[in-house]
Amino acid sequence: MEVDGTLLTILGIAAGILILSGWVEQIYKGYKTKSLKDVSKFLMIFISAGAILWLIYGIIVSDVYIIGTNNAAIVLMIIVLLMKRRYDRQLLS
Repeated sequence: MEVDGTLLTILGIAAGILILSGWVEQIYKGYKTKSLKDVSKFLMIFISAGAILWLIYGIIVSDVYIIGTNNAAIVLMIIVLLMKRRYDRQLLS
């Protein structure tokens, strides 16, 4: 089945927006409550590893949408991990 290039572009952009929106919401909620105790550190590490592999794949196939989405996802996950580390330490103090 042949798929139109414009349709693929829209699909890629929509997928990226949906995936990244979840992380933005998590960051906002964590910042507001100063708590990320329910976010698993291991989940974040595994998702980050997957995003890095997708980034490598995107670079190999030269897909700007895969590269952009996974770059942004990695940045957002690093922010969540840093916030989690900071807020978890505040709980121990």
